[in-house]
Amino acid sequence: MNLRPRILVNVAMSADGKIDSAARKGAAISSAADKARVDRLRASVDAILVGGRTLLNEDPKLTVKSAELRAERVRKGWPENPAKVGVVSDIGAVLLGAPRGQGQGMSDHQDLPLQNFLSSGPAKVYLFTTRCTEPEVLARFEATGAKVHAMGEERVDLMAVFRSLHEADIRSVLVEGGGTLIAELLRLGLVDELTIYIAPIIFGGSSSPTLADGSGFLAEQAPSLKLKSVGKFDDEGGILVHYTVNDKE
Repeated sequence: MNLRPRILVNVAMSADGKIDSAARKGAAISSAADKARVDRLRASVDAILVGGRTLLNEDPKLTVKSAELRAERVRKGWPENPAKVGVVSDIGAVLLGAPRGQGQGMSDHQDLPLQNFLSSGPAKVYLFTTRCTEPEVLARFEATGAKVHAMGEERVDLMAVFRSLHEADIRSVLVEGGGTLIAELLRLGLVDELTIYIAPIIFGGSSSPTLADGSGFLAEQAPSLKLKSVGKFDDEGGILVHYTVNDKE
């Protein structure tokens, strides 16, 4: 049996299906009410996962913002924050190309990028990459306390990633982007649930990322969705849609 965590994808997108503007710098999409919903969703899972482009462009903290929600996790015997998981083909490319982060608490490694991702917490940090990454680069990130794994030759073996997370007692993973990673998870049949906040804005642009980027699916190969709920979510006119994927319950 191929054991893996339950995988939930959550995205915020414009009314024309874009999860960011053409600038790809993490444009604001969610309302205050949706940000609070996402914080509750983060607090409910064992890990939060993002892909390489999201890591490089946004250096996300991926922590639970609400002190009350963090305290509730601790009362349950859980870590204060979910584990943070990054999937990037070549961490060396991130090392060379990313801007210096703004995180605190890593004075011995301030020359590394991704300071928010690596140091905001407390939280366990996992980085999954490929054998394209030089061993000395792996060692530099491991020295920060992150658990670094090379899985795959040129592309990260996502099936192996989720097996590894399951072996680490992670039973639920929230995926927050980006579109290339989500498309591959859908192609592999790894997504169990999909929640979409649709904001009343239009980004446009052929280069603006969508929920599922990559090469796309032929009609006969397109993942099927089962609608669980849909409705107006906030006073700004945002809509929240909840699906299960591939008829999973």
